[in-house]
Amino acid sequence: MVGKSSDEHGSTSGPLTKTLKLGVTGGIGSGKSVVCRVLQLLGVPVYNSDEEARRLMTSDPLIRSELTALLGTEVYGADGELNKPLLAGYLFADEANAQRINAIVHPRVKADFRQWAERRGKGGVVAIESAILYEAGLDGEVDCVAGVSAPAELRLKRAMRRDGASRQQVEARIRRQMDGTEKCRKAQFVIVNDDKTPLVPQVLRLIGLLSEK
Repeated sequence: MVGKSSDEHGSTSGPLTKTLKLGVTGGIGSGKSVVCRVLQLLGVPVYNSDEEARRLMTSDPLIRSELTALLGTEVYGADGELNKPLLAGYLFADEANAQRINAIVHPRVKADFRQWAERRGKGGVVAIESAILYEAGLDGEVDCVAGVSAPAELRLKRAMRRDGASRQQVEARIRRQMDGTEKCRKAQFVIVNDDKTPLVPQVLRLIGLLSEK
């Protein structure tokens, strides 16, 4: 299904000969994860950069070494697990601190994504979900970016409900990220996730466009 697509006149393109990499991004509460679940249901493997970054911060020897050098041995507990409160306290204390952590983690996420995509062989579409696709330079790893768009108030309510956070907390998080409108402006394709516009036809259209490349 992913390897072929029918255009509006009913013609069908041939199978893809290379793996096409799709980046899915958007602001907090835009519904990136919902779009990615639709992609997975349609047969597109999705790399979740947030989940994989958390895994790598525990399992990757280079990240462990650099975080320990930066924050001390207490950044990992006796069980080898990441000391999340310590890391969060450092991360959010200062923007320069966040940049230091990102400089350690982001290159390893990029490398891991490349290896993950390569293991899937040639042909078809794979995707990476990342709230900070542009900020982390992950847009350079993909062939096309889909920005997920939703009204600001709806995004706030979704994030508050999902995280059990206050409006002020969510607004503060939004201010720390690139504006969602800017993300969509930079993207090659925009998916509207406003709880009114059907998602599946939009995702199918996106897969069709990728298959024509």
